[in-house]
Amino acid sequence: MSREIHTIPPVFDSHSKILILGSFPSVKSRESQFFYGHPQNRFWRVLAAVTGQPLPSDIAEKKEFLLRNHIALWDVIESCEITGSSDSSIRNAVPNNLNRILCAAPVCQIFTNGRTAGRLYDKYCLNDTGRPALCLPSTSPANAAWSLDRLVTAWNAVRTALQDA
Repeated sequence: MSREIHTIPPVFDSHSKILILGSFPSVKSRESQFFYGHPQNRFWRVLAAVTGQPLPSDIAEKKEFLLRNHIALWDVIESCEITGSSDSSIRNAVPNNLNRILCAAPVCQIFTNGRTAGRLYDKYCLNDTGRPALCLPSTSPANAAWSLDRLVTAWNAVRTALQDA
């Protein structure tokens, strides 16, 4: 287990209406220096399906995709002890300051990508933000019980939140 520091900056602007939070970047994401860098993670495929837009391919396209769709993206944890990419191994976590986004953008809904992100948000961030987060099923390949179609159905909550914003 090693102490890791989150070095990927959040993606948001003054038009971001929803915030999606993961737990902490995977090894592949840390290597690529962008969110959901593992090719088997279904995050980008799910968001493309939910928004009805083409799948972004590189980091520049992914950032543009998020901002065009008024989506802010970051993680709950700023630093922690972790073994590889295993969320279940996270220890001694220090949360990110989410007010960096929430004070700069008209975010009307916060979502977490998976139960671990939801649990960590509730433990470390909820008191500070005062805003409950809606926990969506994880897009991680470790969540094999959820097919892509089933994930898209659940993640349609993102489209609804954007339409209602």
